[in-house]
Amino acid sequence: MRMTTRTAASPFALCSAALLSLTIACSAPATSTTTPAAAGKKVDTASAGSIAGTISFEGARPAAEVVRVSSDAACVQDAGPNPQSNAVLVSDNGGLQNSFVYIKDGLDPGYTFDIPTEPVVLDQKGCFYQPRVLGVRVGQPLEVSNDDPTFHNVHSLPKMNMEFNQGLNNRGTHLTRTFTTPEVMVRFKCDVHGWMAAWVGVLPHPYFAVTAADGSFTLKDVPPGTYTIEAWHERFGTKSAQVTVAANQTEQTSFTFSAN
Repeated sequence: MRMTTRTAASPFALCSAALLSLTIACSAPATSTTTPAAAGKKVDTASAGSIAGTISFEGARPAAEVVRVSSDAACVQDAGPNPQSNAVLVSDNGGLQNSFVYIKDGLDPGYTFDIPTEPVVLDQKGCFYQPRVLGVRVGQPLEVSNDDPTFHNVHSLPKMNMEFNQGLNNRGTHLTRTFTTPEVMVRFKCDVHGWMAAWVGVLPHPYFAVTAADGSFTLKDVPPGTYTIEAWHERFGTKSAQVTVAANQTEQTSFTFSAN
């Protein structure tokens, strides 16, 4: 009869295997904040330029709109009984805040861009959406949170993407969604508080901005080329201009809206 013997692993071999496993685990890459794009050209930031400018308002400024929030005591608690609407915000120098500016046309379709995995955050705070205007990339998470001690819902009204309507019961609740198709702009509302509104621009590239309080904006790391730039405002419509960007140069372009 043939006898089979088994040789026990030596303590050295066991220790070596354990150390190897530990080394592999410790050398695992950190979580990335972007999702790699499909194969394609990448923008050479060493030769890229930028586009900067200002959105202005001319003429008699619209009177500030008073928002009646007294229907919900929780809204009055944070915002006061009669806060002003933030739909039209014009600085002392005529700068128009909350305009959405982006490259509409001219970008080489051969370029690909990594998609951020960090969510863009839209808050329901003081019974207003904050910020009122923002941008997000196609495929990037959009997180909407309720920071009020009352019930809100989040109702998106896209024309190209999937509509959604979900309640956020109380402070601390949130939802996360992504858009699959470029769209400028997607309207958001709260069906419980009819005055609440936000606008989200969804783009396949990173060349967009929302104007600051003084109306200024900057689009960075734009590859050399000729582009159509569009400025959008929820009350005053859109305006566009053609801009040619040279390597390592900042091109200036500005837009002026009026109430007419």
